[in-house]
Amino acid sequence: MHPLLHLSETQRAVISTAREFCAAEVTPFAPQWDRDAHFEPTLVQKLGELGFLGMMIPEAYDGLGFDTVTYLLALEEISAADASVGVLMSVHNSLPTQMILKYGSEGQKHAFLGPMARGETLGAFALSEPDAGSDASSLRAQAVRDGDDWVLNGTKAWISAGGHAGVILAMARTDTPDARKGGKGIGAFIVTPDLPGFKVGKKENKMGLRASETVQLVFDNLRVPGDRLLGDPSLGFAYAMQSLEAGRLGIAAQAIGIARAAYEHASAYAAERQQFGKAIGEFQGIQFKLADMATRITAARSLLHTTAAAKDRGEPITEYAAMCKLFAAETAMWVTTNAIQVFGGYGYTTDYPVEKLFRDAKVTEIYEGTSEIQRIVIGRAGLKGR
Repeated sequence: MHPLLHLSETQRAVISTAREFCAAEVTPFAPQWDRDAHFEPTLVQKLGELGFLGMMIPEAYDGLGFDTVTYLLALEEISAADASVGVLMSVHNSLPTQMILKYGSEGQKHAFLGPMARGETLGAFALSEPDAGSDASSLRAQAVRDGDDWVLNGTKAWISAGGHAGVILAMARTDTPDARKGGKGIGAFIVTPDLPGFKVGKKENKMGLRASETVQLVFDNLRVPGDRLLGDPSLGFAYAMQSLEAGRLGIAAQAIGIARAAYEHASAYAAERQQFGKAIGEFQGIQFKLADMATRITAARSLLHTTAAAKDRGEPITEYAAMCKLFAAETAMWVTTNAIQVFGGYGYTTDYPVEKLFRDAKVTEIYEGTSEIQRIVIGRAGLKGR
């Protein structure tokens, strides 16, 4: 499975379960979902029943209580089958559940984590806005205290599964316009779609991850009960940034899954495709491409699992999480580009799977922090260490 890793029996079972699930429930349908830009809602319950939506939630809240490495092993398998399903699993496990687990009250944990772990409720994360992307601290959504409640107004953008999520962790400003200081004065709120003033806005028509719904969410005098505020009303942005470390590990695993699938397709095709009287895999030029693909994928996976193990030991990983996402995302883009080259003209058609993998790979260089932002994080960490 992963020869450089010493896998436990539990981890082997998790990988096998993920592969069996994908073979039955994902792989046969993913091409059509992609063509139709169709989000398949039944996957949420099915993933929940297998425990894949509560992998790092403690057993006390109906989760599996697994470590980060085991979660990432499962996520790679799911993403290799369909990256759209992978991002559903990644966002849910990495961001809303972990924010509630780390910063929520016991009441919030008991109210939300169990249904999320069981797949009864899908989680989403709402930080970005139409004019606040990489500069996420410039968000303008406003939260005003009104008695025991908070009233939210604003538009959130690029929300994965936002139209199907039952729990959304939304960031909004709790300070006044004249007191705004970047990331300070921002609260994190547990928003549910049943609240008055909640609206699903524009659905994005995307190049890749087409089976992953991406929408805007509009808060129009959205009234949120006071007990839905997560932790300190001024520290929501800090909570979000800390949670994005785990999110970046998830996107790295997704990118590795995409790259691995592209490599496997290219390797199989190279062994079968005949030109000049022999399989193209016998030509050194093709062998070199495959060798570089395999090497980069293995290096990305090794960096990811080493970082995940450090996270599980409680060590700081900000710099290394950025490295994981940067290297894995650029590996996915490089591998899928070269996989198309191995397929030649056929790789450019929708008859073969590598063009979809190429389209899915691109966004891993963009969301949850662009590659440029990751380089800033890494560069600043290096300067501080001198």
